[in-house]
Amino acid sequence: MASASITLVSSTEGVRYRNAGPKEAVRMETMVERIVIVGAGGHGREIVALAAACNLAAERPIYDVVGVVDDGKPDIARLERLSVPLIGPVEAVGNLDARFVIGIGSPSVRRAVDKRLLAIGALAAGPMVHPLAWIGPDVELSPGVIVCAGAIVTTNVRIGRHAHLNLQATVSHDCRIGEYVTVAPMTAICGNVTLEDEVELGTGVSVVPAVTIGRGAMVGAGAVVTGDIAPGMVAVGVPARSRPR
Repeated sequence: MASASITLVSSTEGVRYRNAGPKEAVRMETMVERIVIVGAGGHGREIVALAAACNLAAERPIYDVVGVVDDGKPDIARLERLSVPLIGPVEAVGNLDARFVIGIGSPSVRRAVDKRLLAIGALAAGPMVHPLAWIGPDVELSPGVIVCAGAIVTTNVRIGRHAHLNLQATVSHDCRIGEYVTVAPMTAICGNVTLEDEVELGTGVSVVPAVTIGRGAMVGAGAVVTGDIAPGMVAVGVPARSRPR
């Protein structure tokens, strides 16, 4: 869970974790945030569960999930088992008194959806951090960031808009994570790494220190990244070898 020595200063513009004084060793909660989740597939439903976990861990509920929106034909039965209604297509967000969270795994699709919603005046929710994640001091999380259970972000890290850190992902010191980045479960990112916008790291990827992975690059599951990867490339293997996407 969030470190007891860190205060979370929160707003819908993003959050910053900083060193807390002896009287501040608590997470600072704000009023209940009404959110709508964009995407009713597996990833979106995991964010529904994340919000529920945050509410259970807090002294009082901090999220009110008003529903999900989806342009497709989601599994209604699974949504009903989570007690979350399907509201309608994505643009229905514009009619709601709620901020949006994008529960879609693809970085490029997240960017496109974000653009659509901003065009109709919708606002992104603040970052969501599972209570079983750990965030160190001097970490900045932008709007729409998702940090799942078991994830660790150490210190002096910046994470961009709508980036997703999945289950048990780790991000070490002095990393820069761009917008719409996807870090899959069990991925380990060492210190001083830069992930440019829309990078996608598959499950179990390892990234050695001081590497830059260029915009839109994809790294396959289980790969070990030992050097820079150019924008738009696909890298697979141990060590990872790049080829055009």
